[in-house]
Amino acid sequence: MIGRPLRTSESAKERINPIEGLSALSLDALTSVAYGPEALLSVLVVGGATALNAMLPITIVIVILLAILVTSYRQVIEAYPTGGGAYAVSKANLGKNISLVAAAALIVDYTLTVAVSIAAGVGALTSAFPQLAPQTVPPCLAFLAILTLMNLRGLGETARVFLLPTALFIIGIYAVIVLGLIHPLALSAKDLTFHITSKTTQTLGILLILKAFSAGCSALTGVEAIANGVPLYKEPRVPRAKKTEMLLGLILGSMLIGLAVLANRFHVAPNATQTALSQIMAITMGRNFAFLALSIIITLVLGLAANTSFGGLPILASLLAQDNFLPHRFALKGERQVFSTGIWTLSFFSALLLIGVNGNTNNLIPMFAIGVFTGFTLSQIGLVVHWKRTKPSRWKRKAAINGFGATVTGVSTLIFLLTKFLNGAWLVVIAVPLIILLFLRIKNYYLRVSTSLQLGTIPSKPKSQETTVIIPISQISKLTQYAIGEALSLGQKAIALYVYNTDPTLDESQKLTPTKKDDLAKEWMKWNPGIQLEIIESDYSSIVKPIVDYIDQLRNSIDNQIVVLIPVIIPDKGRYRILHNQTDLLLSASLSKRSDLIVARAKYRLDRTER
Repeated sequence: MIGRPLRTSESAKERINPIEGLSALSLDALTSVAYGPEALLSVLVVGGATALNAMLPITIVIVILLAILVTSYRQVIEAYPTGGGAYAVSKANLGKNISLVAAAALIVDYTLTVAVSIAAGVGALTSAFPQLAPQTVPPCLAFLAILTLMNLRGLGETARVFLLPTALFIIGIYAVIVLGLIHPLALSAKDLTFHITSKTTQTLGILLILKAFSAGCSALTGVEAIANGVPLYKEPRVPRAKKTEMLLGLILGSMLIGLAVLANRFHVAPNATQTALSQIMAITMGRNFAFLALSIIITLVLGLAANTSFGGLPILASLLAQDNFLPHRFALKGERQVFSTGIWTLSFFSALLLIGVNGNTNNLIPMFAIGVFTGFTLSQIGLVVHWKRTKPSRWKRKAAINGFGATVTGVSTLIFLLTKFLNGAWLVVIAVPLIILLFLRIKNYYLRVSTSLQLGTIPSKPKSQETTVIIPISQISKLTQYAIGEALSLGQKAIALYVYNTDPTLDESQKLTPTKKDDLAKEWMKWNPGIQLEIIESDYSSIVKPIVDYIDQLRNSIDNQIVVLIPVIIPDKGRYRILHNQTDLLLSASLSKRSDLIVARAKYRLDRTER
């Protein structure tokens, strides 16, 4: 389902170009035009109809901040081409502890981005088809499964699949803006009405403006993803990634300003039954086939925006794993040359989140954007330190720009926290320290491993040991013959071990009757394979405990290396494996945690021919 394994030399075809970068790493930011302006208007409406006129100037300030962030992340791409974004910048300039804050915040943001994007897309679908509303979780999980599968196949393939809906989305939004601007009263201006349902009014003061600005800044989420995913680009990676970042800034900025102009022109206000973008589309285009088609495209692309996280988080996780803050498995690529462990982990926690909130975006929005704005702030501060330390030409101007960006994003983060804390932002405040604690615990473990293994030093020469091989058997057979042959090739001494279950209910006359153990002993002497046979009598029905007890006694009496070689039949058909008693699994489980011996299997295939 995920395709054939790829050689490292073939991985280039899964790399992306600047245009494909828009569909692979920028959809989160581009689709924010569907909810960023809506969030801004929802705050301004508290101040009454007059306050809505502030949307355009606030949007212009947001676009200026977008320009600063785009410029900043283009610098990050050039300075830190290995990816990691805010984590890489913070680690290099602000120290380990601050970099872990950036990493934890980004992990929270990436997980929320997947959940919010998919839930928003399915929410738009259920708005069009209300009969699906009671069952939002299954479509969310199905969409998540499809995204996971596509990313396991490779980001390049995913980007090419997403390119068409991304292009249609961009063209559709620009068509709405252009159509709304060139028509004096738009196509459906006669249907225009303006109502503000809120009865609460508030003076348009600095607090309301700041809250509206912070809410509107949710349109900037996803801007950092390109800097995190630089290794995903074709060579030369840096100029290609910088080009995508610039394209994103130009497209997103022009869309935000164009929609803000139309919102002011058409007096769009928040509506419980229709989004701001949908209102602008309806007024501009009319409720016709074009309106329906664009609505479907927006729904699809909103869901696909979750793919931004699948491009960014696995790379971030791989960098954390290389620094020993996550399990090393996150740094290993799968057969399709992708960080499959990071993809599976992101999918798993996103699924838990979607199930936990029942696929409802309203339960996720208060937590959204806090993580990414924390990353914005730390990235900007890190660059200020970077310019001050390296002192390139015009470094003071660069530092001033980044310092201003850090101040604005920092204030926005604080306002997010204060205004959304009781609505769910407190979960992020708890989650980030817990993730950092997890990082530190993993780091401490790897430090202990490094000390114990004396990594980085040359150890003394290895010493050989005499080896005693123990072979549990049930009878004399070709399996026993094969296992003994393998045992003799492994060690100087081999012992065949047979466990006989005694029956305490037998009377004296029955005890005199030859038993299975007696028969086995006679056959062994007749066969004479050249190794000792030990017979253990036990009143346990399981053979595992008697074997473990025997090994313990042997360990106390000898210093040799002990190898337990378990004979195993490998049927010619996998389905026949269940027909065997699985004793090897039980015995292996009992011995697997012991460091004073080696557990191995002598695998005998039923179709094996004599050598």
